[in-house]
Order: sequence, then structure tokens, then C-alpha cells
Amino acid sequence: MTRPTALTCGDPAGIGAEIALKARAELGRDLAFFWIGDPSHLPPEARFHLIAHPDEAAEVAPALLPVLPHAFPHPAHPGQPDPRNAAAVIEVIARAVGLVQAGQAGALCTLPINKKVLKDGADFAFPGHTEFLAHLGGVERVVMMLACPELRVVPTTIHIALAEVPGALTPDLLEATIRITDAGLRRDCGIAAPRIAVAGLNPHAGEGGAMGREEMEWIAPLIARLRAEGFDLRGPMPPDTMFHPRARAGYDVAVCMYHDQALIPIKTVDFDGGVNVTLGLPFIRTSPDHGTAYDIAGRGIANAGSLVAALRMAQQMAAARGV
Repeated sequence: MTRPTALTCGDPAGIGAEIALKARAELGRDLAFFWIGDPSHLPPEARFHLIAHPDEAAEVAPALLPVLPHAFPHPAHPGQPDPRNAAAVIEVIARAVGLVQAGQAGALCTLPINKKVLKDGADFAFPGHTEFLAHLGGVERVVMMLACPELRVVPTTIHIALAEVPGALTPDLLEATIRITDAGLRRDCGIAAPRIAVAGLNPHAGEGGAMGREEMEWIAPLIARLRAEGFDLRGPMPPDTMFHPRARAGYDVAVCMYHDQALIPIKTVDFDGGVNVTLGLPFIRTSPDHGTAYDIAGRGIANAGSLVAALRMAQQMAAARGV
């Protein structure tokens, strides 16, 4: 039996609290997790149970959300982010990481934050969640993987303008991404020999240099070198033909070159059930693949499917690591 998963509250003005309650209602005793945040930020009708230690989460009645309390300085109003709560949001993330690193929780699942609110209210110095977690974990480079039962994708470059991709996409970056992805699938997903498909950068993977030369000049040679080391790689593959069902059956993960090349197919395949996984951390981290959704916060209509999938995946990965 794995240890319970620590679920951070995220931005208290977003949908985090309400989908945490929905996830608890769906998962019941099937999966032990606890929410870290201010109980006063939960919806008025919320049924919860305060705990003093993560070990108590498994004993809480399935109809109640286990809550490890963390005081915030100001109330939460759905859809109205408050920078005065920013420092406490950051504290919750750091506290949850500490619990996982101390072995008191088996994995970390994070609810969405708003980077601008954190920067405005607490001078948050990181581009996002992932970079902050890498800092807390003491690692320089991590990889973002989006996963659902039908598809796993990894974008090599992430939140940059499309015009900047060719300059940011270097052999060193792609090689590191492939190595971290391979190691993560082995350690966290129980895949003994990951089959990795590498997308081309250009249409038709360059079509022999007619539509770009990156594939010929360095992507294909890099793949060949890593394949000679024992990596099971295929590509560079034409991006427009590698995501249909028959093609997906031939690999375990697709390493893509930029954000939309990776995220469009997975959001098309499973919009509500995709999970954001950070590979390369010394601890397990998953997250629902959506944002704070201020526009629907507090209305009770938010879909908890991605969070349920993220919590299930966190537990599965913890079991694979034996934690």
C-alpha cells in the first residue's frame, strides 16, 4: 500500500477546492490523498475532516475530504484572485514537497496556480510550477509529459513563441529530453524498454531538406547515435501522421519539438482526462492538465476528470517506485 498523495490547494480563487471535493467523492477509499490548504477556502457545503499528519488520511471516512490545514491571511472569493494570498500558495507547495521528500507522502499532485498572481503578490521568481518544483528538488532540468490512457507526449520546448523554437531547440536540449523521458518511463511507469517516437520539426519531417534541414543535419544523426547506445527510438517522424490510432500503437511516448505539436493531439484524444507529469524530479509530481478556470470557479460545474486521473497516476507511479 502506497503512502497518501499530497494535493496542494493551488490558487484558492480557482476551481481547485471544488474539484478536490469531487475527486474525493469519486475516489472514496480507492485512493488515499489529502488536501493542503485553508479550510475556510472550501465551499460552504464542503464535508471535510481535519488531520494533523498525512498518515491519518487513509482513516478518514470516504465521504469526507482529509484536510491538512494551512492558514492563509485572507479569505478566498471564487473568480477573484488575491495577490495577498500568494505567499501562502507558495508555502503550501513547498510544504507538500517537504512531506513527500520526508517520506510522509508518496507523491505530489498540484492544483493550478496563476503565475502572475504569485509574481504580483510574492515576487515569485520562477516561470511556473514546474521550475519551482525543480528548484525545490535540487535538479536543473526536468521534462513535462502529458499523458492519458491512449497517448503520452513530451514537448521539448514549451512556453515560448513559435518564432523562438528553432533557436531554442538544440541537440543538447533534445538529447536531455529523450534521456529524461526514457528514465522516467522506466522508473515511474513500469515500462522496461520505452519505445520513443521523435517528431520532426518541419512539415513532413523536412521532406529530405525541401521543407527544412534540421532533420537531416542534426535530428536524425542524434537519434542514430542514441539508438546505437540502446535507446528504442524511431524518427524523425512526420508530425501530421504520427498521432492516429495505428501509429500510436507503435510507441509509448512521442517526443515533440514544441508546445502545440504535443498538446493539440493529446487534448484532442482526451480533453478532460489528460494529466501533466513532471519527469526528472526526485519525487513524483502530477497535475490536472488545465488552469485555474476563474470564469467558472464557485459555480460547481468544473470537471474533476483530469484531477481524478492525476491522482490515480500519482498513486500508480508511487507504486512503481515502491513508495
